[in-house]
Amino acid sequence: MLSESSTLTVTTITDRAAWDEQVLAMGGHPLQLWGWGEVKGAGAWTPRRLQVAGPDGTVLGLAQVLVRSLPAQFKALSYVPRGPVVMPDGVGYPATRSAVTEAVVQWCRKNVGGVGITLEPDWDAGTSLELEGAAPAVNPVLYPTTLILDLRKTPDELMSDMAKKTRQYIRKSEREDLEFRPVTTRGELAACLRLYRQTAERAGFGLHEDSYYERVFDELGEHSPVFAAFARSAEGGPHDRPVSFVWFAASARTSFELYGGMDEEGQRLRANYGLKWYAINAMRDRGVVRYDVNGLLNDGISTFKRGFASHEDELVGSIDVPFSMWYTAWNKGLPTAKKVVRKLRGGS
Repeated sequence: MLSESSTLTVTTITDRAAWDEQVLAMGGHPLQLWGWGEVKGAGAWTPRRLQVAGPDGTVLGLAQVLVRSLPAQFKALSYVPRGPVVMPDGVGYPATRSAVTEAVVQWCRKNVGGVGITLEPDWDAGTSLELEGAAPAVNPVLYPTTLILDLRKTPDELMSDMAKKTRQYIRKSEREDLEFRPVTTRGELAACLRLYRQTAERAGFGLHEDSYYERVFDELGEHSPVFAAFARSAEGGPHDRPVSFVWFAASARTSFELYGGMDEEGQRLRANYGLKWYAINAMRDRGVVRYDVNGLLNDGISTFKRGFASHEDELVGSIDVPFSMWYTAWNKGLPTAKKVVRKLRGGS
């Protein structure tokens, strides 16, 4: 068993294929895939991919760290979305988990510096983690309360765990003249983004430019499936007009809802219910075992999400490790800090 991060070696990985192969093999979250770092790297963040190995060279963990330069004395901020990645059944786990995390923190302290690091691991609440100086984050990015469906269950088992109304609306939308299928072309994607803008206007949340979402589509590729409910543009014509869509980041083990929306016709047809059920089964068919709805709040969208299961899940939450005396001032006193968090959340 490993007890100290000093026994570990941290190496920067620059090979995209090699990085993704390891993230997928270790059951990592899709936000740890190379493409997500490239999406963020097109903006104000610089991705650094860290491999943590034991004394014998065995790879024990990975962490895609997003680094952002900050003004003046604050210098920089490090952020690890849904990481680090540590093989859950690896030797010495959970001691390895603590040692890997500490090694990542120390690398960032030495090589990035600045105000500190925020980690948001994809671990259940109550997970033990020995990490010196750690404290709950003041400005979390991802929401710890969520709903994760276990796709190892059969479709009948998943359906039986839903709210009665959800099952009814799924059946209703499946009886409508809709076609549920993947989005495969840029034209279809553009139509989905128009739905997203309509949804954002109704719900009152902000969006990036379309180029941001196009970059997600391109950089994550097969790891970012988009599904839509298509209606006919004309009577007797093909189903070529999306009225609802849902968009994911997906690794070998986990699918993570990124974006979704619909128009008024989609609302009337309850298209989002049948579409979500289609997406759940599509993810199950590709071998994913965890379907994460990406956060629950007290809003209408979360009410819709909650209908798909009778439970909720709580993750360990956001963890800060300060590096500087300026940490408190950055997190509590600057509007810029909240702006950074909002921008990250909007792209997550």
